Amino acid sequence: MRANGGVVVVGGGVIGLTTAVVLAERGRRVRVWTRDPAERTTSAVAGALWWPYHIEPMASARRWALRSLEVYEELAQRPGETGVRLVEGVMGGTEPADVESWTAGRLTGLRRATARECGTGTAVRARLPLIDMAVHLPWLRERLLRAGGTVEERTVTDLAEADAPVVVNCAGLGARELAGDTSLRPQRGQLVVVENPGIHTWLVSAAPDSAPAYLFPQPGRLVLGGTAEDDVWSLEPDPAVAEEIVRRCAALRPEVAGARVLEHRVGLRPVRDAVRLEREATPEGRVLVHHYGHGGGGVTVAWGCAEEAAALAAPS
Repeated sequence: MRANGGVVVVGGGVIGLTTAVVLAERGRRVRVWTRDPAERTTSAVAGALWWPYHIEPMASARRWALRSLEVYEELAQRPGETGVRLVEGVMGGTEPADVESWTAGRLTGLRRATARECGTGTAVRARLPLIDMAVHLPWLRERLLRAGGTVEERTVTDLAEADAPVVVNCAGLGARELAGDTSLRPQRGQLVVVENPGIHTWLVSAAPDSAPAYLFPQPGRLVLGGTAEDDVWSLEPDPAVAEEIVRRCAALRPEVAGARVLEHRVGLRPVRDAVRLEREATPEGRVLVHHYGHGGGGVTVAWGCAEEAAALAAPS
């Protein structure tokens, strides 16, 4: 197939769209090819709290996350437009010194949580970006279009289909087939969305002897989670799992008990031992940049990762 110029980004989730935005705003002609609209990608299911989660290599993830934090803090000045807000909350199972060691003092108001705020165990209180993906993903798409990019819904079965000299593979779990990468595997996450009974701060409980539980207040709703089931491919909500999620969250915030359920969500996190962010030359002389395997940390590292991927996609 004759190359048609510019860059094709395969994948329309948060990693693909953010990468495409960075490329387009650097003057590249960008087309996003995505099997599903952004609202139906795994990214749309995310609870979307800025916090590294199941992502390696940690040194790179720290750099990507801190750069993304800078962007989200700026975007939070326009929450209705971007879907990004800075929200107070409590992160269980960690100490302030541990957080300081990887955030380099970048978090304002970081302190040890009180017993009233977290119950038993150690926890920190902080003000972090919390992203409403129902707003943020369409905003990213519109920002891309304003920069001259395009989005096309099409199923890609082979990266060689892309008629461009540069292809960026942001296909998430789809990269397992597209890149022949069997080390990429699903981690199933299930959420329950309920009417918000008046909770305005987020909470993540990470007790070592129990499944994780978290509560994320989003505009007009409360997101309850969650699960982390390795190598499970089912996208069907499990009613028993949903009941257990609500029970765990109600143990943390009793007002959740009895809240009307609005929606059940399931997503498959693209988990890998380490994010694959690398450039290779194809036999046809094209540049192929692999950019996938972010697990549950895609939102957290999106902007920092996208900038590095864009640099790799630059002409030699």
